[in-house]
Amino acid sequence: MTDFQKYIQRYLDLIPGVNWLEELRNSGTQTLEMYESFSEEQSDYAYAEGKWSLKIVLQHLIDAERIFVYRALRFSRNDRTELPGWDEEEYAKHYFPKEKSLKNLIEEFEHLRKSTVLFFENINPKTLSQKGIANHNEISVETIGKLIVGHNIHHLNIIKERYLPNLT
Repeated sequence: MTDFQKYIQRYLDLIPGVNWLEELRNSGTQTLEMYESFSEEQSDYAYAEGKWSLKIVLQHLIDAERIFVYRALRFSRNDRTELPGWDEEEYAKHYFPKEKSLKNLIEEFEHLRKSTVLFFENINPKTLSQKGIANHNEISVETIGKLIVGHNIHHLNIIKERYLPNLT
């Protein structure tokens, strides 16, 4: 197993059920419910110096999902163009969390997840196995969909373990 496969597998192993499309819906609902329980003040909380605030985590989930769906779209349309990687830390430096309200980010995530679910629900099942190259690694459309789910669950778990115990 390559390092990339190991990296992806750690996210795929977090998906609790076999129906990843259902888990895509479920993880979206869980994310919305969690973030809707936070106040604006709480959303600026980071559990340690140099760690992302809850708002930045949500913006990261939004950006990652957009990038992953874009890749899935390209590969599902048989686009053979190799796609570049992205640096999540560099992106985070340009989020400007004070300029967006928590409510706005929640709404953005909600609409994006609905769009993502519709994309994968309506994709031709034959194209799920199509592959492309992103960040120098081959990946299938279906694996990208599953990666969205596992990545989301990964961050929900971090929030539960490291953020929630310290929020008042």
